[in-house]
Amino acid sequence: MRWARFLLIWAALAAAIAVPLAVAASSPLLAWREPVYIAAGFAGIVALALMLVQPLLAGGYLPGVPVLPGRRVHRVTGSLLILAVVVHVLGLWITSPPDVIDALLFVSPTPFAVWGVIAMWAVFAAGLLAAFRRRLRLRPRVWRVGHTVLVSVTIAGSVVHALRVEGAMGTVSKTVLCALILVATAKVIADLRVWATARRKSAP
Repeated sequence: MRWARFLLIWAALAAAIAVPLAVAASSPLLAWREPVYIAAGFAGIVALALMLVQPLLAGGYLPGVPVLPGRRVHRVTGSLLILAVVVHVLGLWITSPPDVIDALLFVSPTPFAVWGVIAMWAVFAAGLLAAFRRRLRLRPRVWRVGHTVLVSVTIAGSVVHALRVEGAMGTVSKTVLCALILVATAKVIADLRVWATARRKSAP
């Protein structure tokens, strides 16, 4: 029974990540695209997939991965997430600088771009907060609340961005992946009781 649960969870995670990638890889929309544009698009999909892995690691939900080692892996995958976002944006910049500039200035005619930029800055801020946590000497509750807020903005912006983009990812696989990201993030926030801890610490 234990091994069945182990295999089921890992198989479900693998499917949640592999299916959107496979659907995108077989999309006819990529037929006439430049390699740089395709790489940028897949970097975005990888970033979205890592957003599912991150809360699972932080909450210790992956069988066979203890909580403390899982959180160390969480930091590594967080760095990979930021790298994927950078590749995504740089690739789009190379293929169409005016579109990226419009998005960064929040004047893009495509509504999904705004959400992507918000998510980008939020994940960068979350990464910087994690990198300089000790140097900033943040109290544990301040760190938890700050990191959670930034991650929540990243997730919300990324999900809206992904769902509104009409690209290579299939609608069903994309929606399922985004739903799983939201559920996993909400569960880890609830289980770690970030907001309850913050309220209790701030109460007179």
